[in-house]
Amino acid sequence: MSTFVSHIVADLSPKTLPPTATTTPGDQLRTQAESQTKETLRSLYVKLDQSSSPESLRECIDALQTLEHHEQLLSAQAADEEERTLRRAIIGRLALGLYAQALTTYLDEASEAESELEWWSELGRSRRYAAYYLLQTLPLRVANLSKVLLSTLRSHNIPFHLSILKPSSLRRLFPSTSTLRPNTLTLAFFPHLHHQPYSIALTSARGSRKFALTTSPAQTVTSAYDAFLDTCSSVARACSTIATLPVELARGECRYKQKELERIRDERAEVLGALAEMRDRLASALEDNANDLAIAHIATFTNYLQSIVEGEEVTQLQDVDAMSPGRAVESLSVLANCSLPSHQSLHSAEMKSGQLRRPSRLTLIWPRLVFLPPLALYAIRTAYASRASLEELAKEAVETIKSFWEGWVLEPLRGIVKTVRAGHDDGVIVTKESVRADLDSLERMTLALAQEKLHYGQPELAALSQQVQMGDLTAVMQIYEEDIKNPFRSALQGTLLRSLFIQVQKAKVDINQALSGIDKLLKSQELTFAFVGVAPALAIVYAFAGYTRNLWTGGRGRGRYGGRAKRGSVWLTVRRIERLLIAQPDSHAHHHRTHGAASSQSKRSSATVSPLTSGLLLLSVTHLRKYAETTLPANSRLREGFLEDVADLEDPKLGREDKLRVVDRMWRSWGELLGWNRVAA
Repeated sequence: MSTFVSHIVADLSPKTLPPTATTTPGDQLRTQAESQTKETLRSLYVKLDQSSSPESLRECIDALQTLEHHEQLLSAQAADEEERTLRRAIIGRLALGLYAQALTTYLDEASEAESELEWWSELGRSRRYAAYYLLQTLPLRVANLSKVLLSTLRSHNIPFHLSILKPSSLRRLFPSTSTLRPNTLTLAFFPHLHHQPYSIALTSARGSRKFALTTSPAQTVTSAYDAFLDTCSSVARACSTIATLPVELARGECRYKQKELERIRDERAEVLGALAEMRDRLASALEDNANDLAIAHIATFTNYLQSIVEGEEVTQLQDVDAMSPGRAVESLSVLANCSLPSHQSLHSAEMKSGQLRRPSRLTLIWPRLVFLPPLALYAIRTAYASRASLEELAKEAVETIKSFWEGWVLEPLRGIVKTVRAGHDDGVIVTKESVRADLDSLERMTLALAQEKLHYGQPELAALSQQVQMGDLTAVMQIYEEDIKNPFRSALQGTLLRSLFIQVQKAKVDINQALSGIDKLLKSQELTFAFVGVAPALAIVYAFAGYTRNLWTGGRGRGRYGGRAKRGSVWLTVRRIERLLIAQPDSHAHHHRTHGAASSQSKRSSATVSPLTSGLLLLSVTHLRKYAETTLPANSRLREGFLEDVADLEDPKLGREDKLRVVDRMWRSWGELLGWNRVAA
């Protein structure tokens, strides 16, 4: 029993418990005489309480029928209140078990059809996948073709010869009424053409240009050239159509099976939705206080359930007063032994006859089993033959990785740690001592010139020293201005050259001070430069580590919250649920049967959900529940909240607008957390 079915019938099980029955003295005498019957009923109830499997249900129904047949207790007056209560409890538990079995049956069948539908849909989207599928099923198609050929030869009493395989012999053996219609051999190779015949258009969709003779030679040549190009393109398109015809037929087979599976899924989903709506009817029947009336209501419910399973139209319910315990047990027996097993057999036969299930595992993997061993052997032999070069390549790769790790990752990181720990003040371009020495030399040169030329005393020399420290050489510039008035005499006396050398020293000091400022700037950004230098190497290491992690964890489903594939599937399921609630599908286009209350679908208000929509919703919600129970972290608020939203979507009491609000809440609550906005891209 699936989790959804267990959830929907969980609160119905306590309602089948037998209430405490009061016995009169007369009833007590009958109880002593009928203790064997009551013990049998108690054992049946205990057995049903322990197991609700289909086998247990059928065994209990057979035992109950045998008991009624031998004891002839079909009349309500022949049994006391306790015995009637036990019978009511057993019949209620049987009805609940069969209701759960019907839900499980239709849910499993619809889920199987939807799973196969998704597989065929994915296969038919790509020509490459269709071509590979044609290769995978080629042995089966050839075997089917051979079987048809041999049976035709036996029916015509023709011995088998290789000459029969000639095209002319095959055309005589399998004549075709039309060139563009499939013959027997084509039908054997592509069985879906029995239900979906094809027609091939070998000509272009647009008509060929007509060659027109005109009075102008240039126009005549142009028209002839265009007609020639159009004819060549038409021939090329026809050849392309013929070349890709097998692949297109394989895609047509996928589309045909997709439509059939969609029809089966919608039929099962509509019945599933109708069964889900019957839950309240069963609950009211189980809650009835009177035993006889409760049994009659349960019998009516069983007949209704049987009509839905068998696909019969229920226009009017049977009279409740005419329902006896024997009729109820008989209805349960028919449902358990005939209706449900025959429906399961018909479903299995329909899936098998239409070849709607995906091929077997061996059919899908035989190309790999055939082609991979020779390719692997060839690769191994090639690698062994060039083992010397491969070994050298491996050594170079290891050496490159080691050099990259040592030189571009570890060394820059050590430098960063050293910079953070030491924080030394050594200059990068110039040192403080060098700048100080040049400035002191400039000061001495300026003071000596001022003392000799300007005859400064100690106060003037002290003030001049302060000016030199601040970069002011006004006194020297005044001497220089006087010297250039008589440059030759000043040059001979030496003051002009001394003032020029002082200015050269001043320029050197200025340059060193500028370099010292640049040095301070570089020192303040040394840590930034270190991180910028190691960032590309760290980015490469991070990317490689992420790729290795994805490769190790498997990027197709074992990552966080199931991986990208499963989260994408859940995103698609939630989108499908919202689409079903907004645009409810038309059940008449898929299902030709009407089930009682479901026949009034056209009279439903826009706030209700039709049985087909309800069934399709239950399929999608079952997928969400399975994802939450198998993938989300156990005992987490994420899982509990997600399952609460799933339970709200499963609740048949909520209308369409309420469920749309639940879907909006799921988008808000789980869209960002589960990455639906990223996996959808």
